[in-house]
Amino acid sequence: MQRLQTTSLQVRDNQLWILDQQALPQQKNWLPAHSVAQLVEHIHALRVRGAPLIGLSASLLLALLAEHGQTRDQLAEALEILRAARPTAVNLMNNLDRMKLALAQETFVDALVKEALRLVEEDKQLCDDIADAGSALITPGSRLLTHCNTGGLATAGVGTALGVIARAHQQGKVANVWVGETRPLLQGGRLTAWELGELAIPYQLITDSMAASLMASKQVDAIWVGADRIAANGDVANKIGTYSLAVLAHYHGIPFYVAAPHTTLDRLCPNGAAIPIEQRAASEVTGVAGSFGNVQWAPENAAVYNPAFDVTPAALISGWVLDTGVVTPEQVKLGAFQPQ
Repeated sequence: MQRLQTTSLQVRDNQLWILDQQALPQQKNWLPAHSVAQLVEHIHALRVRGAPLIGLSASLLLALLAEHGQTRDQLAEALEILRAARPTAVNLMNNLDRMKLALAQETFVDALVKEALRLVEEDKQLCDDIADAGSALITPGSRLLTHCNTGGLATAGVGTALGVIARAHQQGKVANVWVGETRPLLQGGRLTAWELGELAIPYQLITDSMAASLMASKQVDAIWVGADRIAANGDVANKIGTYSLAVLAHYHGIPFYVAAPHTTLDRLCPNGAAIPIEQRAASEVTGVAGSFGNVQWAPENAAVYNPAFDVTPAALISGWVLDTGVVTPEQVKLGAFQPQ
């Protein structure tokens, strides 16, 4: 396969490498993802994360394994193991469905490589189209609030919600970005803050519990988040804490937008209640781990509830900004996301 480079993925020496997002922003380490077991472990540890990026990494690895001589049966088994690595993020399933069709072709090695590279290029274009559609909704002087990480670290392109913010900043319309730290792994504090700094976009980092007071004091003009899955009725699964922001935005009359590629749509999922929600390790809440080591602040035997995602009902969303354009609540009610 040709050499490939995105913010978080590399193909070099015919092997897949991932940027360790657990070590950012203190360290910028590239880790091998040469086997299915390695990539699955990276996904579980959130060293590679973001719904689009997870799907792309799995697709690229399958193509590389095919080039390395794995049989059709071995690749079919690898595909299903990768499919189960992150149950909430539907981009992974959608990408692997396309790779499965390529695997069924007679010249499956060439087909897998072409499909994986096509998915990467498509994601770059999807991000640009989302940024164009979303930035048109942002007014000059906007103070925006975002949650988790939705930039180039999570995609092959400029990002989804953060890509919208970056495009609006280029247009001179962003006064400030409020960055929620995003518990439990602080992906806003570690990753989004770092990306905004690299882009020279003015931002202020807040704890998740500060958002309500900001909205009450009229310091937030709109909220922009990404999505890991959008159900057929418009309900959205995203990083835990998104639902809280949507409720607060609704109460304070603040627009709440979801930015995501069409590959995040799951038209066969009827509503948010049908979206599987990943439960994560208690250690992510009882302490913190990173390049600095491990810190424990809660009692060793503390009982923990740690869902990675929550579901925001469609009724709380002002608009779904896809690569195909902005979908309004009225369009969703009329079945815009229903099976076609």
